[in-house]
Amino acid sequence: MHSIPTMSTVSSTDSPGAPAFSPLYLQIKGLILQSLQQGEWKPGAAIPSEMELAARFRVSQGTVRKAVDELAAENLVLRRQGKGTFVATHAEQQVQYRFLKLLPDTGDARVEGPAQRRVLECRRVRASADVARALALRSADAVIQARRILSFAGVPTILEDIWLPGQAFKGLTAEQLANYQGPTYAMFELDFGVRMVRAEEKIRAVLPDREQAQWLQISPATPLLSVERIAYTYNDIPMELRRGLYRTDSRHYRNALS
Repeated sequence: MHSIPTMSTVSSTDSPGAPAFSPLYLQIKGLILQSLQQGEWKPGAAIPSEMELAARFRVSQGTVRKAVDELAAENLVLRRQGKGTFVATHAEQQVQYRFLKLLPDTGDARVEGPAQRRVLECRRVRASADVARALALRSADAVIQARRILSFAGVPTILEDIWLPGQAFKGLTAEQLANYQGPTYAMFELDFGVRMVRAEEKIRAVLPDREQAQWLQISPATPLLSVERIAYTYNDIPMELRRGLYRTDSRHYRNALS
């Protein structure tokens, strides 16, 4: 049973040093985010109508609309003409490719289909200092560490190392990572209730070490893209550290800027 937040929960005068004023629509946005984080509305589910939310929060529909517009612009909810507003999910076709940046030089990634996954390991370990720092954990906290190869048309293309907070992803197995047919982030939503809402990446050019070159079936002299990503759930809580090595001999890394 989820408690229903009210406007009293976001008073800007509750704590010393808080901003003196917060626009009402941002307060409503915060309340809706709170409900999303608490799981009141699951990924893919409809949220209440603007009229219902306006009555719930005792504000105008225009205020609610502005709050929902911001959430939609941030890809947290999706508006569907004539149907309502729904919690965004990585299972949605238009969202599946939000974090997918490596695309074929020729052809369409959507037609090509998902990568073939080979999970090399998936185990529970103690977080190293750098992993703990990235995931806002304490050193030696439990994390799930996985390594996998993603291949396209039988060609190993991406070597990924992934770290996830052990508490949130307790029980994750190599079989789950390898066998889930949809996007990995959709599996995180479905099986663990964790939705990644944004990510930050660092990209550099590197040369592989001998082991990495063997996994990707390339020469150690082959340049690769190194992509380090931290993915966040609601309220900027880091939930995944991912380090990938990308072959770009027949693919390219694409980013749309706006």
